[in-house]
Amino acid sequence: MSPFTATTTTTTTTTSSSSSSSSPLLHLLLPNTPTLHLSPRHGTLPCGAHRTPTPSSTPNLKPNPTPSPSPLLLRRREAAAAAAAAAAAAALFFPHLAAAAAAECEITVAPSGLGFCDSVVGTGAGAAKGQLIKAHYVGRLENGEVFDSSYGRGKPITFRVGVGEVIKGWDQGILGGEGIPPMLAGGKRTLKLPPELAYGARGAGCRGGSCIIPPDSTLLFDVEFLGKA
Repeated sequence: MSPFTATTTTTTTTTSSSSSSSSPLLHLLLPNTPTLHLSPRHGTLPCGAHRTPTPSSTPNLKPNPTPSPSPLLLRRREAAAAAAAAAAAAALFFPHLAAAAAAECEITVAPSGLGFCDSVVGTGAGAAKGQLIKAHYVGRLENGEVFDSSYGRGKPITFRVGVGEVIKGWDQGILGGEGIPPMLAGGKRTLKLPPELAYGARGAGCRGGSCIIPPDSTLLFDVEFLGKA
């Protein structure tokens, strides 16, 4: 399933089997943390008490273990740590695009509502509709919070562009059209997606009443188009 599963304005989700990447929204930030099995403690004594060794007993030389946090608490902590790691990786591996988007790029809004800004114009070939391509990216909410980064996983995503394997804003932002120039291989572009070109009213990564991408979110993606896969 593509990391950016396509949604329509009616929030119907479709998936494709041709993409080689799994969804980082669920895999990276909500990992399947194994349940810990905590054994009961034996042989501990009250603080300050001592046990006298006998031929049939062995001195308890181990200190009293401190209470272990519950598996649920560990899952929450590890999920938060994974999110922080993704943000740190984005800042480490992709700082130039974030800085360019904030300081140099002036977003141009196309008639479709998609905003774009090129920090680096590529010199390679553009993508053709239906072509298998690869790209690196960092995804951010409008408040600057990083929710995903292919750099953090050390592997670009691979997908067929223009055929609905990704959200609409990505297809338009890479292929171009409607006042948007196509991206060329080697190019780096910031895309600003309104909700109707992203995950719409449904949001994404929702679990237990909270969502990694809240409903009706405008998203920012710093995209590096690497070329044909």
